[in-house]
Amino acid sequence: MKEISEKKAALKMSDLARMAGVSKSTVSRALQNSELINVETREMIQRLAKLHNYRLNTQARNFRLKESLTIAVLIPSAENAKWQISDPFFLELLGSISVSLMEKGHDMLLSGLNLHEEDSSGIGLSKINCDGIIVIGQADIHQRLNHMAQTYEPMVVWGAQLDGQHYCTVGGDNLLGGRLATQHLIEQGCRRIAVIGDHNTPEAMLRYQGYERALVNAGLAIDPRLLIVTEGQKDAGYQATLRLLASGVEFDAIFALSDAIAMKAINALDTYGLSVPADIAVVGYDDISLTRYYTPSITSVHQDREIGGRLLVEKLLQILDGHQVSSVILPTNLVVRNSTNTALSLT
Repeated sequence: MKEISEKKAALKMSDLARMAGVSKSTVSRALQNSELINVETREMIQRLAKLHNYRLNTQARNFRLKESLTIAVLIPSAENAKWQISDPFFLELLGSISVSLMEKGHDMLLSGLNLHEEDSSGIGLSKINCDGIIVIGQADIHQRLNHMAQTYEPMVVWGAQLDGQHYCTVGGDNLLGGRLATQHLIEQGCRRIAVIGDHNTPEAMLRYQGYERALVNAGLAIDPRLLIVTEGQKDAGYQATLRLLASGVEFDAIFALSDAIAMKAINALDTYGLSVPADIAVVGYDDISLTRYYTPSITSVHQDREIGGRLLVEKLLQILDGHQVSSVILPTNLVVRNSTNTALSLT
């Protein structure tokens, strides 16, 4: 009779994470007695590890970045605007993240987890089998992100740098971008500049503050009637512009807080028979690829998606390797095209 000897496979951290119903990074932190993990979860994981004779190999952990990791990417949206996962800027940034991870030999998991519905227990997060999280955009969940950063996965976020945040951000200089956009419109002779977008989200709020500063510096009054807040529907920019036009408030330019809104605004102006830029000048934000091919091509504040995606990945990998990281604010600049320049539009 042939004897078959079987060697029992060593228990892996992923096995322990699956048994505990948590992520691998939570297991790693618990076994290092990290106070970032609550006492109950920490003790439960430590009991499981002792039961199965599992020991954390700290030397192996130091070389984790030489192994293939799985990074989850989340694209949150405002609670009433779940379609934003299709926003062109977010998709282009997602492409940059994907390329950067691929070049480093790591995998990307795009998750549809709804962070608005995620409760304090973090059950949904624990079901994502990943080593770390990249969140594209803060939407209206800043406090939720703070909680995630203190409790669960290693995480970095594309967005604005805010007071009291506990997570690392990479993002453009939104305050400067808003100021540059508005200054340009003022230089074109515009004096009644409307702003369209959801200025309650962190990035858009800073863009609006830049708009206000530019008006004050130019000695122009801030008219609250010229702030048009977009609602949650997919054609929000179009509908918001129609509301502005129907209000009867005088305006000669629009600063759209995203390029997607700028495109919809131009469509709405065309519906009313208004020409861009001859009648109304329009500036967008993000400088997505479509802006240069739109009719008219759209003046926009440029955010470097390639560098942004690379930095998001680099920061997360540094966190996973045990390093402290700092948030980064990337410079923004204005790209002038036909939507604000009559001379260009005639060439």
